[in-house]
Amino acid sequence: MKFNGIMIGSEDPDALGAFYTKVLGEPGFHDGTWYGWEDGVMLGAHSDVHGTSTQPQRIMITVETDDVAASFKEIVGFGADVIAEPYQPDGAPGDVWLATVSDPDGNYVQLASPWE
Repeated sequence: MKFNGIMIGSEDPDALGAFYTKVLGEPGFHDGTWYGWEDGVMLGAHSDVHGTSTQPQRIMITVETDDVAASFKEIVGFGADVIAEPYQPDGAPGDVWLATVSDPDGNYVQLASPWE
């Protein structure tokens, strides 16, 4: 077996789709309220999902970027809420940076520089 992707359910998939389109670029798949990107991210309407995430720490969506500080500033400009400003984690190899924001549904999105 191998990990293939993640599906994010939302009460407002169009708002979430617009946010992730700004972050990831145009989806390779868009049909009604369903959006999908080649990296395995899929999102769409789900009848049992209401409001924002009540436990956003449970699963973190990680987006790799060569410049965490610049990407952080850009995504905050898209309306993401700041959870953790860019920082270097203790014990991380090399010049690793992380930052965390939340998407319109309150899901945590972690920006991470490439790990060698």
